[in-house]
Amino acid sequence: MDHNGKLDPNSYNIRGIFEILQITENLFSQNSEKEHSTTIAYEMADGSVKHVIRTTLQDVVGLNAVLTQIETGNYAIDFLELPAARALEDFQQYARENDYEYEIKTSISESATIKINKETKFVKSEDAWADAELYFYGTIVDAGGTENAHIHLDTVDNGLLKIEASKALLTDFENNPLYKLYGVRVTGKQNIKSGEIDKSSLKLVAIIDYNPSFKEDYIKSLIKKAKKSWADVPDADEWLKTVRGYGA
Repeated sequence: MDHNGKLDPNSYNIRGIFEILQITENLFSQNSEKEHSTTIAYEMADGSVKHVIRTTLQDVVGLNAVLTQIETGNYAIDFLELPAARALEDFQQYARENDYEYEIKTSISESATIKINKETKFVKSEDAWADAELYFYGTIVDAGGTENAHIHLDTVDNGLLKIEASKALLTDFENNPLYKLYGVRVTGKQNIKSGEIDKSSLKLVAIIDYNPSFKEDYIKSLIKKAKKSWADVPDADEWLKTVRGYGA
């Protein structure tokens, strides 16, 4: 704001622009398992401050559907993926801290519109999240940090995970873990209804050696042990068909 208390592009703090861009990217993230990859362009205009976000038509249509559901559902946000729900909560927090009012809409004709100010109250189930112990497997691509230590684990199923880690745990780890496959044991929040994981809550408990290579000798030893259980079955294939309901 300027010295007259007016909010306009010339007086808008650059930190505020950065935060808006981060929040907006999360608002488009309707798939919590993967990072949003579509290009998002930004422009600031008068209005008092108008943040213009340009992206694909698919993203615009999807966001309009989300805004419609929120608008007609009395601002309930339980249906949203976690990143999008967090984005709206962040808008709410900034509105309360700065006495702002945000108006969010799309370029679609007769777009749904939601307004967020210090009086807005989003509706969600607080008891849907529980503490959980989780295991992930992937490649550690970053580790450390000057203040808040963490690791970045690149996984196939859950994308890139940022996991809080104690400096003591990382210091005590004997080998350099970077760019190697590991399993990790972590604690975090998980939705008891959908199974969704709150990626922002992950804390490292242990790094586990992980070797996914096929061990032929081990498999052969298991087959040899299993053969004893089938010794009295004259035709294993026919017996399995009968058990599964395929027999005559």
